[in-house]
Amino acid sequence: MRPSLLRPGFAIALASLALAGCASTTGPASMLGYYWQSVQGHMQIMQAAEPIDRWIARTDISPALRERLQLAQRARTFAVAELGLPDNASYRRYADLKRPAAVWNVVAAPPYSLTLHTWCFPVTGCIGYRGYFTEGAAQAEAAELAAQGLEVEVYGVPAYSTLGYMNWAGGDPLLSTFIAWPEGDFVRLLFHELAHQVVYAKNDTLFNESFATAVERIGIAQWLATQSTPQAREAFATSEARRSAFRALTRATRARLAAIYEQKEAPALGGNALAAMKIEAMEAFRTDYAALRARWLGTPGGPAPQATTAQVTGYDRWVAKANNASFAAQAAYDELVPRFEALFEREGRDWPRFYDAVRQLTQQPQPQRHEALRALRPSQTTP
Repeated sequence: MRPSLLRPGFAIALASLALAGCASTTGPASMLGYYWQSVQGHMQIMQAAEPIDRWIARTDISPALRERLQLAQRARTFAVAELGLPDNASYRRYADLKRPAAVWNVVAAPPYSLTLHTWCFPVTGCIGYRGYFTEGAAQAEAAELAAQGLEVEVYGVPAYSTLGYMNWAGGDPLLSTFIAWPEGDFVRLLFHELAHQVVYAKNDTLFNESFATAVERIGIAQWLATQSTPQAREAFATSEARRSAFRALTRATRARLAAIYEQKEAPALGGNALAAMKIEAMEAFRTDYAALRARWLGTPGGPAPQATTAQVTGYDRWVAKANNASFAAQAAYDELVPRFEALFEREGRDWPRFYDAVRQLTQQPQPQRHEALRALRPSQTTP
C-alpha cells in the first residue's frame, strides 16, 4: 500500500486498532512517535497480506497451511450467514508476519487497585491498554510506567481489530500469529475480532471486550455443533474446561484482592498490613494454581493426564507474572460475558435482535449500561 493511498483519517483510524494510547504523557514529540509506529506497523502488515485464494493456489505452502486457509474461508462464510457478522473485506487475506505476535500490549494498574491505567484517543476514547508493533517499544513504555509506581505487564497479542475503519484498504487480514491454533480456538478468535466491527462503545473496554467474548463463545458453540468434527469438538471441550477452571480461580482471586484494596482508606489499617494481605492473597493464588496444574497433568497412580506440559505453559507464564495489571486486564474479557449471554437468550437467540439490543446499550452512559447488563440473570444453558 503506497502512502498516496492513505485517507486523511488514516492515523486516527489506526489509533482505533486497540493499540490503545494517546501517545504519551511526555509531550507532542512522543505522541507523533507513537502515531508513526502505529501507522508504519500496520502498513507493513497490510503490505504483507495477499488474498487467501492466491495463497491456496501457491505450490510452496504446506498442506497444513492450505487446509487452515480453507477452514478460514468456511468460517468466514459461517460468520456472515449464521452469526450475522459483517460481510466485508476483513479476514479474506492472509499475512505471514514471521514473528510471534501482531502487537505487544502494555497494561498497568496501581499497587492497591484493580483499575487499569488508561490512554485516550479522540475516536476510541479511553482504553486500558496500549499496543506497540515491537516488543522492545512495549517494554520501554512499561519501564516508564513502572518508574511511576504502577504494576505493569507486557503481553503479545495475536490479532487486533481496526473496527472496520480499514475495510476500504483490504480489511484486517488473517495472521500467521494464530493461523496454526487448534480449530476451535482459531475460529473463535475470528468471531471475536469481527464482533468488534459490529458494536463499539467509546471509553468502555470492559463492555467492548466482554461483548466480543460473548459473541465468540456463543458463535464457536454453534460452529462446533454444526460444522466441526468429533475430534475438534473433544479437543475444544478439553481446553475449554481448563480455561473455565482457570477463569474461576482468577475470578476468585480478583474478588479477594478487591476486598483487600477496599480497606486501603481504613484508618486502622496501615500500609504494611495491606501489603501483607496482598502478598498472602497472591501466594494463595499460586498455591491453588499449582494444585490445579497438578490435576491437569495428572499424578502417579491418579487420573490420566488431561494436558501436556506444553499445553499449560501459557498458564504458567501468566501466573508467574500475575499482578494487579494482569488481573484487571483479564477482567475486561470476561466480567460481563454471562450478562451478554443472558441478553442473547432474552432476544430469543436471534443475532440481529441481539446486536440491536447491544447497540441500544451503547446509547446509555457507561454506568447505566453496566447496571442494565448486570440486572440480567445469567442463563444456565448458554451457549
